[in-house]
Amino acid sequence: MIPMSPTPQLSMDNPQLRIRIWILSLIILGLARLDLRADEIPPQNRPEFALPQPGRIFQFPADHGSHPEYKIEWWYITGHLTSEGGQRHGFQATFFRRAGDRRTNTNTPSQSLAPLTSATPRFATDEFFLAHMAWLDVATGIFRHEERLNRRGWDAQADTRKLQLRNGNWSLKDLGPDADGKLTLELRGGIQADLFWRMTLRPQKPLVIFGTNGVSRKAREPSAASHYLTFSRMSVSGELRRGSSSKTERIEGEAWMDHEISSSQLGQGQVGWDWTCIQLFDGRELMAYRMRRDDGSMDPFSTVAWIDKSGRVSQWGSDRFQWLGDGQWKSPRSGGVYPAAVLLSVPESDGSPGPTLRIEPLCADQELPGGIGGIPYWEGACRVRDAQGKKIGRAFVEMTGYAGNLRRAL
Repeated sequence: MIPMSPTPQLSMDNPQLRIRIWILSLIILGLARLDLRADEIPPQNRPEFALPQPGRIFQFPADHGSHPEYKIEWWYITGHLTSEGGQRHGFQATFFRRAGDRRTNTNTPSQSLAPLTSATPRFATDEFFLAHMAWLDVATGIFRHEERLNRRGWDAQADTRKLQLRNGNWSLKDLGPDADGKLTLELRGGIQADLFWRMTLRPQKPLVIFGTNGVSRKAREPSAASHYLTFSRMSVSGELRRGSSSKTERIEGEAWMDHEISSSQLGQGQVGWDWTCIQLFDGRELMAYRMRRDDGSMDPFSTVAWIDKSGRVSQWGSDRFQWLGDGQWKSPRSGGVYPAAVLLSVPESDGSPGPTLRIEPLCADQELPGGIGGIPYWEGACRVRDAQGKKIGRAFVEMTGYAGNLRRAL
């Protein structure tokens, strides 16, 4: 049995209730103190947060953990699973950390956040933690999701010494090396009172660090960059419990895990991004992101990367790939209009002309409404087909900036 307790949830279907909850969260959590317009301030005028620097030498397990000297950070896991009876599922688990305004806090970029002790206030104002969980039942098309927002304290925390994240009863932590000396992670999560899961994840390939010399650029501005660490293929095994039932089901499959460390993600003229991670059945993976500009064009700092069977990375710029939407899907809640499918044309890993992949959602409606964060976005499980229509892999796609002002959130 998975030792988790259901958390009662209020319905977010009522627009007035959503507004009241959002206003209440601003007051209670002190989000009004966050620097929501930091992207509009020149980097040299806001040195209170560190910027990713080329040549960083990563130290593990500490660098799998939290980096409070940076403004924003997230740990992101998506995957495709099979439960007992052959039922197929897609899942997402994302833990966000966002620093408070350093001009109103005593911590400096060179200081680590003090660990919680009996003398620590029950809620700190130096960090805020947002988390999203989502689960798709492929056969029925039912898409469940939940999000949480907490200040650093007894209910939310991120360790700087190793990967150990917590937001309520959701957690992601490093269990230490297994018998073969390999990293082993545990993810505990759920969706309201409907689903609860515990997963063990083990990398099947070496860690990938995207970008040039350890820095993944997102725009012309040097501040719009991140340290981008990825496990492109992880085995997943675990247990799933549904509702109040005491019965658990075995689940297994594969996942992709990203960890990004940054202080800004969007540059001037950018309105959002499209991103995908693809796991092909032949053992290779592909990652691509298209930074979208306000005129509809792809920003030159967009990237596509192949990861071969051995884990070697080949990366290419925006002039070497094409991302096109195919059809449209309109959200009945946010009104956002998203591409119904994606046509991704990429070079081969050696730079020669490569395939055009068609990425199709397993369910059209996989939009997360952003009831707490305020920004709806589409994040969903997909299948991948080649030019002949043959299914050749699995994917997840993220599409942001189609509903709401993303720049204000970052």
